Amino acid sequence: MPESNQTVISLENVSKRYDKNGAFVLKDASLSAEKGKFIALLGPSGSGKSTLLHIAGLLDKQTSGTIYIQDKNVSRMSDNEKTAARLSKIGFVYQYHHLLQEFSAIENVMLPQLIKGAAKKDARERAEELLRDLNLRDKLKAFPSELSGGQKQRVAIARALANNPILLLADEPTGNLDPETAALVFEDLTRIIRKTNMSVIMATHNYELAAKTDIKFLISEGKLLKQ
Repeated sequence: MPESNQTVISLENVSKRYDKNGAFVLKDASLSAEKGKFIALLGPSGSGKSTLLHIAGLLDKQTSGTIYIQDKNVSRMSDNEKTAARLSKIGFVYQYHHLLQEFSAIENVMLPQLIKGAAKKDARERAEELLRDLNLRDKLKAFPSELSGGQKQRVAIARALANNPILLLADEPTGNLDPETAALVFEDLTRIIRKTNMSVIMATHNYELAAKTDIKFLISEGKLLKQ
């Protein structure tokens, strides 16, 4: 079981393989993220970083092991319960922004709130607040085609935070950006994380950015090693 009610997510001895007779992508991986902690996952492409994030985000199922979110064993949840947990408790940011091209920046951030059942007025106010906080006050009505790479990723971050998740999972969130833009986007992301006191697990190749996080893990040959 997780160590305390401050533990947002806990993975205990999680293993994963995609073929019954194949090699393990993850083997007996254990990790706990307490409230407000920023965790970096390091390792080469194909090492299992994305797999771990997908399992933690209830998008993929582990072969063995147990996952707790706020002391609740999510391995026993139904598919509908997992969908509800993802919508209300977990935010996702990917290397590519995946914005809806036919919607403006503010509409992209409103969408997950509307899906959850928020009133349109409240969703708009929340989206505007987040976008302003990410230095996009003059881009609220801009469409993705009118935004730079860094601006698109900031909108994607705002969308991930729209429903006030307790956990943010970020898979190479600055991987498609040039070094200068990556540093600025990461700075904005870190500032909001600290402000909201949410937990974050971030997969990255960028050791310079990882050095600015609280806890670092290396995935090597399926094993999760604390650095």
